[in-house]
Amino acid sequence: MIVHTFSFPTQIRFGVGARTLVPEYLKSAGVKRPLIVTDKGLAGLPMTATLANDLWAATMEPVVFSGVFGNPTASQVRAATEAYRKHRADAVVGLGGGAALDVAKAAALMAVHDGDILDYAWDNPAGVRVQQALPCFIAIPTTAGTGSEVGRSAVISDDQTHVKRVIFNPVLLARAVFADPELTLGLPSGLTAATGMDALAHNVESYLSPTYHPVCDGIALEGARIAARALPVAVRNGADLAARSEMLMASMMGAIAFQKDLGALHSCAHALGTVLNLHHGLAIAIMFDHVMAFNASAAPAKFAELARVTMGGRKADDFIAWLAWLKVDIGIPATLDAVGGKRKHRDLLVAQAMADSCHQTNPRPCTQEDFEALFDTALGAA
Repeated sequence: MIVHTFSFPTQIRFGVGARTLVPEYLKSAGVKRPLIVTDKGLAGLPMTATLANDLWAATMEPVVFSGVFGNPTASQVRAATEAYRKHRADAVVGLGGGAALDVAKAAALMAVHDGDILDYAWDNPAGVRVQQALPCFIAIPTTAGTGSEVGRSAVISDDQTHVKRVIFNPVLLARAVFADPELTLGLPSGLTAATGMDALAHNVESYLSPTYHPVCDGIALEGARIAARALPVAVRNGADLAARSEMLMASMMGAIAFQKDLGALHSCAHALGTVLNLHHGLAIAIMFDHVMAFNASAAPAKFAELARVTMGGRKADDFIAWLAWLKVDIGIPATLDAVGGKRKHRDLLVAQAMADSCHQTNPRPCTQEDFEALFDTALGAA
């Protein structure tokens, strides 16, 4: 007997102006002292001040923690948790991209648990169990990439080794998501391109995973179709609200779909984040066509379907050629040498990719030799 278990995420308020509903929601939940977790870049922008002021106007007493930067780390989680306890907070509001939202989730977890956040990593052989209900956590995304706002995991790096660790538990799901595309309008074109490719990759890798989950397959295909249409427009015209809305939706769809699983592309990207401290979306974007070319022979029918929904093609080669064209069109480097990747990094990249679990659900099994060949190709002339 084979029984499959499906589970889908949280309440989502989606659309222009959704952010204005946050004070009413928190007040109805009985929140009085929320901690806003955001990154250093967003902390000084009007959106953060407006949110805090709106919460004050609703008779709450918010405080802002803005110690998130780069890839989220365990030390950032510890600092955010300390801020929560010092403020005697009763809720966490995550405002930002994937890093801020992951730190926010992790801080909500650690606000009511002992030890260190990495103790709760799913691959920790002596892992500590989640035992307490988390305080109210809501998410307000400002980028369209990771889809962390609808995810039940947080990716946190070890400060010493820089290895990315995954904390996975359904309790990490936000109680509500306020997805307002207006908050993504100011995102620079380069960051729009990188995060958008991450959103596309989540949909693509989920669809290609051999794991059985036709519900996710349907979401992933539609998410890929939406992202393929909207991403070049959003990169070229950052003020195009329709394209920004579609990318925000495609991002959430990808994150919902990849509960099915990911693949070798994310193992490569996680390795690049560990070894080169490369932005996750940019790592995904550079490796995308290289890994898909490796995978094509393992799932030709699925690749043909991806070609059809993304660019009107009919076979796997069409999809891979389109990915290479898309990278050029939105300003993504073709190879890793453009972002500091060197031949001397290859062996460490391969070791990190092999140790990462994502490739275990890749449509084509990946050996050490396969990763060596992938990184050899992606390093270009380095």
